[in-house]
Amino acid sequence: MLEILKNISALSNFGKKSSTMLGVDISTTAVKILQLSASGNSYKVDNYIIRPLPANSVVEKNISDIDAVGDCIAQAVSILKPSLKDAAIAVAGSAVITKTIEMNSALSDSEMENQIIVEADQYIPYPLDEVSIDFERQKMSERSPDMVEVLLAACRRETVDARVTALELGGLTAKVVDIEAYAIERAYTLLEEQVASKEEQTTAIIDIGSAMTTLNVILAGKTIYTREQVFGGNQLLKEVQRRFGLSAAEAGNAMKQGGLPEEYEFEILAPFKEAVTQQISQTLQFFFSSSHYNEVDHVLLAGGVAAIEGLADQVQENLATSVRVANPFANLVIGSKINKTMLMNDAPSLLIACGLAMRGEY
Repeated sequence: MLEILKNISALSNFGKKSSTMLGVDISTTAVKILQLSASGNSYKVDNYIIRPLPANSVVEKNISDIDAVGDCIAQAVSILKPSLKDAAIAVAGSAVITKTIEMNSALSDSEMENQIIVEADQYIPYPLDEVSIDFERQKMSERSPDMVEVLLAACRRETVDARVTALELGGLTAKVVDIEAYAIERAYTLLEEQVASKEEQTTAIIDIGSAMTTLNVILAGKTIYTREQVFGGNQLLKEVQRRFGLSAAEAGNAMKQGGLPEEYEFEILAPFKEAVTQQISQTLQFFFSSSHYNEVDHVLLAGGVAAIEGLADQVQENLATSVRVANPFANLVIGSKINKTMLMNDAPSLLIACGLAMRGEY
């Protein structure tokens, strides 16, 4: 690892697996903590918690109030009482620069490290002391037998430090800082049975959160495209607040538990589902226009919005493509402390936390 990493042992899914860790996903509106353990050749869900964040403490995946996020993590840890304190967290793909370069395959890791430090300004548009960098050897170069492809990942240090500090304030230790796209890619190994995807087929995972929608396209288990757009469930929440004069908490509870006036379904929810459907179609068009693909074979919906009843069917009708709601826990053993119905409802929004918890070595 490069010396400039300091606070983190890995950026992205690089290197060897670490010991058992909590998966901690800091999203725009909530902190999600998940603990997995070994169960045969798979995993057991030991426990999890989703704790809402104070408004505007995270804005478009950037932490703006470290103390508030740290307090939220501390509250979640106090309730969850996990059996470990080591954790894996992630930064958004938009915060990370990745680049594949070719280097002499005879170089040791430390020699590669030194060469990358010397040549970093060729690849990274920030001063070296402002970034955290990591690298991983990939496959041998197809152009030269003496060269190997090396994947670089660089992230602004302030972005990494904010997450590491918030975790520490919450009583946890950041052992790994991952990239969200790689966490989703890892969790996809638990989703493949849902789509029965063949190796040459593409799967689009569309994560619709509170403020951001992220598209990850996976082929043969690897991410080949990722894109983030500002769009999410907050638009529905704010419209419910405005129409019925409710606070954010009241509106959120009413939407989950029911009890809103009849016009909610037809005048608010139906137009929002249509907006989501159009947003998904537009997001996929960006992928098609920047690649040689003109369709995807499967679509998985993730994020809190994915749980809206009837949304997957509506998107499937619009795209004429198989669409399912992502559930990484469908075939896992569920711990006795967990409300299984609640977990299945929360599952689409726990994809990143799941991929992070899978960083551990079981």
